Amino acid sequence: MQIVVVGAGAVGCYYGGLLLRDGHDVTFIGRQVHVDAINAHGLLLDTKDFKGHLPAKAATDTTDLAPPDLVLVCVKSADTEAAGRSLAGRLKPETSVLSLQNGVDNAQRLSAVIGHAVIPVVVYVGSEMAGPGHVRHHGGGDLAIGPSAASETLARTFQAAGIGITIADDIGQTLWSKLIINCAFNALSAVAGIAYGPMLQVEGTREVVTRAVQEATSVARACGVAIPDDLIERILNIPNIMPNQMSSTAQDLARGKPSEIDFLNGHVVRKGAELGIPTPTNQALQVMVKLAERGRANPRAD
Repeated sequence: MQIVVVGAGAVGCYYGGLLLRDGHDVTFIGRQVHVDAINAHGLLLDTKDFKGHLPAKAATDTTDLAPPDLVLVCVKSADTEAAGRSLAGRLKPETSVLSLQNGVDNAQRLSAVIGHAVIPVVVYVGSEMAGPGHVRHHGGGDLAIGPSAASETLARTFQAAGIGITIADDIGQTLWSKLIINCAFNALSAVAGIAYGPMLQVEGTREVVTRAVQEATSVARACGVAIPDDLIERILNIPNIMPNQMSSTAQDLARGKPSEIDFLNGHVVRKGAELGIPTPTNQALQVMVKLAERGRANPRAD
């Protein structure tokens, strides 16, 4: 397949790399530093089972993009509309567009811009860009894809590349469940610069995580989303599965990039305000990250 990955970061390079390794023609759209490295040396895919450079193509924009068979949109939530504008008019009617993004409304926002159906995908992977054109896998990797006419064919394509994937009966529930996971861990990992394992060992952290999850669950259920009762237990077990994983928000702050916190805890706060549901823990976590962003943007002069 002719595949384009819009957003050559940790998620885009991991899944794009696995599809590339399986023989697909993959083009990565990303920042100059990664584009230069990929074009010069190939994508360095670094997983538990494989480490090597894979010949690949990369560009900083979609100007010379031929209409692809499949597009993986992996940009940050704040860049969704810009990604959509870059794709508008460059797709075939049969092109499948997948949103592999945090948050619950990116597929709708993207579809509104490009005038093309977008399939939401929920991502469960721990990965990071360990250097220019170098993606390192820490754990996980499964996907949940929304139902569509193309979903079964796409699922077979991903499975052939070694990617676990399920077609979710209720993609809304799956999207919200992932959002709640992000609300539990992302801000704390980011502000402390700490991985999930040692983070949960700090006294009081488990209680803060639990309150954030309870608030987000109340908001989701008020939106008509059926959140399973055992979600908090599964969330508290994640640090045992991926103890060395830093949240995507932590990676953003470490690189001086804007975070997605307004689309994570911030989304819960906004919806809670609309519905009359208090969300003080999520608001505190959102503000903590925004303060950290401001502090990094305006360091104190000694």
